[in-house]
Amino acid sequence: MREKLFCILENDNDSLLSRCYNLIMLFAIVVSLIPLIFKHTNSFHLLMDYISTAIFCLDYLFRILTADFKLQKGKLSFLFYPFSLLAIVDLLSILPTFLYFNNSLRLLKIVRMGRVLRVFKVIRYSKNIQILTNVLQNQKESLLLVASLAVGYIFFTALLIFSVEPDTFETFFDAIYWATISLTTVGYGDIFATTMLGKIITMFSSIIGIAIVALPAGIITAGYMNEITKKG
Repeated sequence: MREKLFCILENDNDSLLSRCYNLIMLFAIVVSLIPLIFKHTNSFHLLMDYISTAIFCLDYLFRILTADFKLQKGKLSFLFYPFSLLAIVDLLSILPTFLYFNNSLRLLKIVRMGRVLRVFKVIRYSKNIQILTNVLQNQKESLLLVASLAVGYIFFTALLIFSVEPDTFETFFDAIYWATISLTTVGYGDIFATTMLGKIITMFSSIIGIAIVALPAGIITAGYMNEITKKG
Protein backbone atom coordinates (compact mmCIF):
# COMPACT_ATOMS: atom_id res chain seq x y z
CA MET A 1 0.00 0.00 0.00
CA ARG A 2 2.75 2.47 0.95
CA GLU A 3 4.79 1.53 -2.12
CA LYS A 4 1.81 2.21 -4.38
CA LEU A 5 1.28 5.55 -2.63
CA PHE A 6 4.97 6.37 -3.19
CA CYS A 7 4.62 5.64 -6.93
CA ILE A 8 1.64 7.99 -7.11
CA LEU A 9 3.52 10.74 -5.24
CA GLU A 10 6.71 10.44 -7.26
CA ASN A 11 5.08 9.80 -10.64
CA ASP A 12 7.31 6.74 -11.11
CA ASN A 13 4.93 4.81 -13.32
CA ASP A 14 3.34 7.88 -14.97
CA SER A 15 -0.09 6.48 -14.09
CA LEU A 16 -3.45 8.22 -14.36
CA LEU A 17 -3.68 8.39 -10.56
CA SER A 18 -0.29 10.07 -10.38
CA ARG A 19 -1.27 12.62 -13.02
CA CYS A 20 -4.53 13.37 -11.22
CA TYR A 21 -2.65 13.78 -7.94
CA ASN A 22 -0.22 16.23 -9.54
CA LEU A 23 -3.08 18.23 -11.05
CA ILE A 24 -4.83 18.42 -7.66
CA MET A 25 -1.63 19.64 -6.01
CA LEU A 26 -0.97 22.23 -8.73
CA PHE A 27 -4.56 23.44 -8.40
CA ALA A 28 -4.16 23.70 -4.61
CA ILE A 29 -0.95 25.71 -5.06
CA VAL A 30 -2.64 28.17 -7.45
CA VAL A 31 -5.68 28.50 -5.17
CA SER A 32 -3.47 29.13 -2.13
CA LEU A 33 -1.71 31.98 -3.95
CA ILE A 34 -4.88 33.81 -5.03
CA PRO A 35 -5.41 35.59 -1.64
CA LEU A 36 -1.95 37.14 -1.99
CA ILE A 37 -3.23 39.24 -4.90
CA PHE A 38 -5.47 41.16 -2.50
CA LYS A 39 -4.32 43.50 0.28
CA HIS A 40 -7.21 42.56 2.57
CA THR A 41 -8.35 39.04 3.36
CA ASN A 42 -12.01 38.09 3.58
CA SER A 43 -13.74 34.91 4.76
CA PHE A 44 -13.71 33.36 1.26
CA HIS A 45 -9.96 33.85 0.99
CA LEU A 46 -9.50 32.23 4.39
CA LEU A 47 -11.61 29.27 3.29
CA MET A 48 -9.44 28.85 0.18
CA ASP A 49 -6.35 28.98 2.35
CA TYR A 50 -7.70 26.40 4.83
CA ILE A 51 -8.64 23.96 2.06
CA SER A 52 -5.30 24.28 0.27
CA THR A 53 -3.40 23.96 3.58
CA ALA A 54 -5.35 20.78 4.42
CA ILE A 55 -4.27 19.33 1.07
CA PHE A 56 -0.66 20.37 1.71
CA CYS A 57 -0.77 18.74 5.16
CA LEU A 58 -1.99 15.46 3.68
CA ASP A 59 0.72 15.59 1.02
CA TYR A 60 3.36 16.24 3.69
CA LEU A 61 2.05 13.33 5.78
CA PHE A 62 2.02 10.98 2.76
CA ARG A 63 5.64 11.85 1.94
CA ILE A 64 6.77 11.22 5.51
CA LEU A 65 4.99 7.84 5.48
CA THR A 66 6.75 6.85 2.24
CA ALA A 67 10.12 8.47 2.99
CA ASP A 68 11.92 5.12 3.30
CA PHE A 69 11.24 4.35 -0.39
CA LYS A 70 12.77 7.68 -1.45
CA LEU A 71 15.71 8.02 0.95
CA GLN A 72 16.55 4.32 1.24
CA LYS A 73 17.58 4.72 4.88
CA GLY A 74 15.34 2.14 6.45
CA LYS A 75 12.70 2.71 9.08
CA LEU A 76 14.35 5.91 10.32
CA SER A 77 13.90 7.65 6.96
CA PHE A 78 10.94 9.61 8.30
CA LEU A 79 13.37 11.34 10.70
CA PHE A 80 15.67 12.47 7.86
CA TYR A 81 12.99 13.50 5.36
CA PRO A 82 11.90 16.77 7.11
CA PHE A 83 15.44 18.11 6.64
CA SER A 84 15.44 17.71 2.84
CA LEU A 85 15.08 20.89 0.77
CA LEU A 86 11.63 20.16 -0.69
CA ALA A 87 10.33 19.00 2.70
CA ILE A 88 11.43 22.31 4.25
CA VAL A 89 9.62 24.20 1.45
CA ASP A 90 6.52 22.07 2.10
CA LEU A 91 6.62 22.78 5.83
CA LEU A 92 7.18 26.53 5.34
CA SER A 93 4.18 26.63 3.01
CA ILE A 94 1.96 25.03 5.67
CA LEU A 95 3.02 27.01 8.75
CA PRO A 96 1.70 30.45 7.64
CA THR A 97 -1.91 29.32 7.99
CA PHE A 98 -1.36 28.28 11.63
CA LEU A 99 0.52 31.51 12.39
CA TYR A 100 -2.34 33.55 10.97
CA PHE A 101 -4.30 33.18 14.20
CA ASN A 102 -1.77 35.41 15.97
CA ASN A 103 -2.64 39.09 15.57
CA SER A 104 0.95 40.31 15.78
CA LEU A 105 1.76 42.59 12.84
CA ARG A 106 5.22 41.13 12.51
CA LEU A 107 3.83 37.61 12.39
CA LEU A 108 1.27 38.62 9.77
CA LYS A 109 4.11 39.87 7.57
CA ILE A 110 5.88 36.54 8.04
CA VAL A 111 2.65 34.77 7.11
CA ARG A 112 2.42 36.63 3.80
CA MET A 113 6.08 35.94 3.05
CA GLY A 114 5.63 32.27 3.93
CA ARG A 115 2.69 31.93 1.59
CA VAL A 116 4.79 33.20 -1.29
CA LEU A 117 7.08 30.18 -0.73
CA ARG A 118 4.23 27.99 -1.98
CA VAL A 119 5.28 28.96 -5.50
CA PHE A 120 8.34 26.74 -5.02
CA LYS A 121 6.12 23.70 -4.45
CA VAL A 122 5.60 23.71 -8.22
CA ILE A 123 9.18 22.40 -8.53
CA ARG A 124 8.04 18.95 -7.49
CA TYR A 125 5.20 18.76 -10.03
CA SER A 126 6.94 20.13 -13.15
CA LYS A 127 9.37 17.89 -15.04
CA ASN A 128 11.01 20.86 -16.79
CA ILE A 129 11.66 22.60 -13.47
CA GLN A 130 13.02 19.34 -12.06
CA ILE A 131 15.46 19.20 -14.99
CA LEU A 132 16.53 22.77 -14.20
CA THR A 133 17.07 21.93 -10.51
CA ASN A 134 19.18 18.93 -11.58
CA VAL A 135 21.25 21.26 -13.78
CA LEU A 136 21.78 23.67 -10.87
CA GLN A 137 22.77 20.75 -8.64
CA ASN A 138 25.22 19.33 -11.19
CA GLN A 139 26.76 22.72 -11.99
CA LYS A 140 26.83 24.04 -8.42
CA GLU A 141 30.64 24.16 -8.22
CA SER A 142 30.93 26.27 -11.39
CA LEU A 143 28.05 28.51 -10.31
CA LEU A 144 29.53 28.98 -6.84
CA LEU A 145 32.83 29.97 -8.46
CA VAL A 146 31.06 32.58 -10.60
CA ALA A 147 29.09 33.81 -7.56
CA SER A 148 32.34 34.15 -5.58
CA LEU A 149 33.87 36.08 -8.48
CA ALA A 150 30.84 38.41 -8.62
CA VAL A 151 30.84 39.04 -4.85
CA GLY A 152 34.58 39.69 -4.87
CA TYR A 153 34.29 42.08 -7.80
CA ILE A 154 31.38 43.96 -6.16
CA PHE A 155 33.37 44.35 -2.94
CA PHE A 156 36.51 45.50 -4.82
CA THR A 157 34.72 48.10 -6.97
CA ALA A 158 32.75 49.30 -3.93
CA LEU A 159 35.99 49.91 -2.03
CA LEU A 160 37.44 51.65 -5.08
CA ILE A 161 34.50 54.01 -5.68
CA PHE A 162 34.09 54.67 -1.94
CA SER A 163 37.68 55.86 -1.71
CA VAL A 164 37.48 57.90 -4.93
CA GLU A 165 34.13 59.62 -4.19
CA PRO A 166 33.59 59.83 -0.41
CA ASP A 167 31.26 62.83 -0.81
CA THR A 168 28.92 61.07 -3.25
CA PHE A 169 28.75 57.79 -1.31
CA GLU A 170 27.94 58.59 2.30
CA THR A 171 28.12 54.98 3.52
CA PHE A 172 29.90 51.84 2.33
CA PHE A 173 26.49 50.25 1.78
CA ASP A 174 25.77 52.93 -0.83
CA ALA A 175 28.98 51.90 -2.57
CA ILE A 176 27.97 48.21 -2.42
CA TYR A 177 24.56 49.11 -3.84
CA TRP A 178 26.18 51.11 -6.67
CA ALA A 179 28.65 48.30 -7.43
CA THR A 180 25.84 45.72 -7.58
CA ILE A 181 23.63 47.66 -9.99
CA SER A 182 26.70 48.54 -12.08
CA LEU A 183 27.73 44.88 -12.24
CA THR A 184 24.27 43.88 -13.44
CA THR A 185 24.22 46.89 -15.80
CA VAL A 186 20.87 48.01 -14.37
CA GLY A 187 21.88 51.51 -13.29
CA TYR A 188 18.77 52.97 -11.64
CA GLY A 189 20.26 56.47 -11.65
CA ASP A 190 19.47 57.25 -8.00
CA ILE A 191 23.17 57.18 -7.11
CA PHE A 192 26.05 57.66 -9.56
CA ALA A 193 29.65 58.80 -9.89
CA THR A 194 30.25 62.52 -10.42
CA THR A 195 34.02 62.79 -10.89
CA MET A 196 35.96 61.87 -14.02
CA LEU A 197 37.79 59.01 -12.28
CA GLY A 198 34.52 57.74 -10.80
CA LYS A 199 32.89 57.71 -14.23
CA ILE A 200 35.82 55.76 -15.69
CA ILE A 201 35.47 53.19 -12.88
CA THR A 202 31.74 52.98 -13.64
CA MET A 203 32.39 52.30 -17.33
CA PHE A 204 34.86 49.51 -16.61
CA SER A 205 32.58 48.07 -13.93
CA SER A 206 29.64 47.86 -16.35
CA ILE A 207 31.74 46.31 -19.15
CA ILE A 208 33.23 43.64 -16.88
CA GLY A 209 29.77 43.17 -15.33
CA ILE A 210 28.36 42.07 -18.70
CA ALA A 211 30.97 39.30 -18.88
CA ILE A 212 30.39 38.13 -15.29
CA VAL A 213 26.58 38.11 -15.64
CA ALA A 214 26.86 36.15 -18.90
CA LEU A 215 28.90 33.34 -17.31
CA PRO A 216 26.11 31.65 -15.28
CA ALA A 217 23.75 31.88 -18.25
CA GLY A 218 26.25 29.95 -20.38
CA ILE A 219 26.90 27.37 -17.66
CA ILE A 220 23.18 26.74 -17.07
CA THR A 221 22.42 26.56 -20.82
CA ALA A 222 25.20 24.03 -21.43
CA GLY A 223 24.09 21.96 -18.44
CA TYR A 224 20.45 22.10 -19.54
CA MET A 225 21.32 20.84 -23.03
CA ASN A 226 23.37 17.99 -21.54
CA GLU A 227 20.46 17.05 -19.27
CA ILE A 228 18.02 17.11 -22.20
CA THR A 229 20.41 14.90 -24.21
CA LYS A 230 20.57 12.39 -21.35
CA LYS A 231 16.77 12.33 -21.04
CA GLY A 232 16.40 11.87 -24.79
